[in-house]
Amino acid sequence: MVKIALDAMGGDNAPAEIVKGAVQAVAADKDCFVYLVGKEDKIKECLNGQQYDSSRIEIVNADDVIETGEPPVMAIRRKKESSLVKAMYMVKNKEADAFVSAGSSGAILVGGQTIVGRLRGVDRPPMAALIPTKDGVSLLVDSGANVDARATMLVQWAVMGSIYMENVVGIKNPRVAIVNVGLEEEKGNSLVKETYPMLKECPNINFIGSIEAREIPNSYADIIVCDAFVGNCILKLYEGEAKMILGKIKGVMMSSLKTKIGALLIKKSLKTQLKSMDASEHGGAPLIGLNGLVVKTHGNAKAKEVKNSLIQCVTFTKMNINDKIIEALGQIPEQHN
Repeated sequence: MVKIALDAMGGDNAPAEIVKGAVQAVAADKDCFVYLVGKEDKIKECLNGQQYDSSRIEIVNADDVIETGEPPVMAIRRKKESSLVKAMYMVKNKEADAFVSAGSSGAILVGGQTIVGRLRGVDRPPMAALIPTKDGVSLLVDSGANVDARATMLVQWAVMGSIYMENVVGIKNPRVAIVNVGLEEEKGNSLVKETYPMLKECPNINFIGSIEAREIPNSYADIIVCDAFVGNCILKLYEGEAKMILGKIKGVMMSSLKTKIGALLIKKSLKTQLKSMDASEHGGAPLIGLNGLVVKTHGNAKAKEVKNSLIQCVTFTKMNINDKIIEALGQIPEQHN
């Protein structure tokens, strides 16, 4: 049984959608056990009337909530009774195997580092977001944790990302590429130029070279490596572009009687295609390289994404990802550590 501490009060749709996601997760995976951490009375209201296995959902009362706009460091220090902090301490104290929250990104990053702590040998844990591509998904790492980075960190992220994609997503020998302004090895800023040869020499990754941003959606690589400044810009552009394109499609389909009839004819096929591009089908973004798994879901996550994030934690834990990371980092050439 994999035990997951779920921040029931984090996110725009908490606690209703968060609790609903927990109920769906324990129904979908017999090895999933969820601690719903938050205001007990609110959680009980959300559970009321729902059918679930009460032996695999337990409420842990937490009287406080860290709001999205609060300074993360101050919030973590002052709000010891918040759902986010209490849930993270459960991971630190080995009461839970993993933590999931749709709450404050800053507080999750700070809490992950200061409460859960880094794995031995990990310089800086990255945020790893799955983004939809032509043939499935790619892992964008780092997508939000470390806006300033060293070359050695990017090498570690490539290794950890490869382990995650192979063992959790199921892609054998995943292809690693570094974000660059061209394909030639001599191109790029100082960070890319320093990192490129180190990735070439790294023994336990399938490095294929540089990737230009326009090729990311075309499934050119399985792991996209960059610092979090670049990664977060790519992620936000992805989200904005997707919203704009969907809006344009909807506008065209609703523009006349003829297009409305056409929309009805393709509705089923279109839904299938759009579902294949929905990254929430794979869960949230893990903060890889901590002593326990920490997963950040979108702030506006609904029950489906919460459910998939919890099931993602079960897979991660069963595959002993952290043991594999420690072993793989030990194989990186000494001069690259």
